[in-house]
Amino acid sequence: MSIKRRTLLAAAITGCLLSSFTFSVSAETAKLDKIHFLIPGGAGGGWDGTARGTGEALTKSGLVKEASFQNMSGGGGGKAIAHIIETAKNAEDTLMVNSTPIVVRSITKVFPQSFRDLTPVAGVIADYGALVVKNDSPLQDWAQALALFKESPKKLKFAGGSARGSLDHLVAASIIKAEGLDPRSLKYIPYDAGGKAMAGLLSGEAKILSTGLGEALALAKGGQVRILGITAPERVADAPDVKTMTEMGNKTVFANWRGFFAAPGISKEKVAKWNETLEAMYKTPEWETVRSRNGWVNVYKSSDDFYKFLEGQEEQIGSLMKELGFLK
Repeated sequence: MSIKRRTLLAAAITGCLLSSFTFSVSAETAKLDKIHFLIPGGAGGGWDGTARGTGEALTKSGLVKEASFQNMSGGGGGKAIAHIIETAKNAEDTLMVNSTPIVVRSITKVFPQSFRDLTPVAGVIADYGALVVKNDSPLQDWAQALALFKESPKKLKFAGGSARGSLDHLVAASIIKAEGLDPRSLKYIPYDAGGKAMAGLLSGEAKILSTGLGEALALAKGGQVRILGITAPERVADAPDVKTMTEMGNKTVFANWRGFFAAPGISKEKVAKWNETLEAMYKTPEWETVRSRNGWVNVYKSSDDFYKFLEGQEEQIGSLMKELGFLK
């Protein structure tokens, strides 16, 4: 993959079981009474963290009185998308979190819907990719991991909290290709969300985990893993000791945007109110606490700009996937 294409993609992206839990506050200044967050995957993944972190900031700042959360795994996120479409009449207060995979999985026909079947509300953050190993792994740096891969790709199995050909796989394959190696030789084990991928890493089923920086920082703080490198263009202030792939000689720069979608047919007035509330959240210390804890980058795109951005993503990611051999 060319440096130009990686840089272009990074700039475009950065320029951007059923369980429930509720945060609630009493606030006279609340802009909204409630938001229900629909999460298309299991606990412990990037979607889960983004929805719950946003809900935490909104309620603790008093912008929203009550936030509830619902995890709905299945179909690579397709089950939740189908659900919000089918229940649109009863989903007036529901925001579904999603990210680059809604574009990837639509392109690869994992599910029949696309963002056009929903109401894009806002893009909110970008999260760099990260490579993670167990804390007691003999792999001390990316150079050692790469040497093991060159010895035999089977010896360096990658775990990810998404399906084959999806984001975690895409980032890992981009890193391998940037080393001048065949990304199709990579051995990738897909799991349903980050929590299960982490379990696969700790059990030894996989040697290395491809995940988001936010998830990686939370895992590293728990003392179970080490971060070998991240796909940021330079070191990030919230993780100053973590090396970038670039400084280790690998030119992969990649950021995964995350944002919120509503059911089809939601009024423009409701979308405007959500945007007003989310933009106000950006200015609060409660949001900064959540953002810095996860190492996220603030990238706000309101509804119209978000829709245009998604259209551009289809073309850019489709081209990248063809280059990596994921699409013919």
